[in-house]
Amino acid sequence: MSLMITDECINCDVCEPECPNNAISQGEEIYQIDPNLCTQCVGHYDEPQCQQVCPVDCIPLDPSHPETKEELHEKYLKISGQA
Repeated sequence: MSLMITDECINCDVCEPECPNNAISQGEEIYQIDPNLCTQCVGHYDEPQCQQVCPVDCIPLDPSHPETKEELHEKYLKISGQA
């Protein structure tokens, strides 16, 4: 699954630069994650970096975008130009 940012986001700006796929951007009110670019850092790190730095724990899995670890890896390969 990709990740999502909930409305508990305090716009602290720490998650956006941590995303290796540039999936995080400022939305109208809070930051948002593009599910087409989010791989939960598969291919880059062992754990999602945005979740690691978020001070309010507002970045859960997005249940509307279910993906397996293998699908996330395939997405990583496509995004990085390796597929």
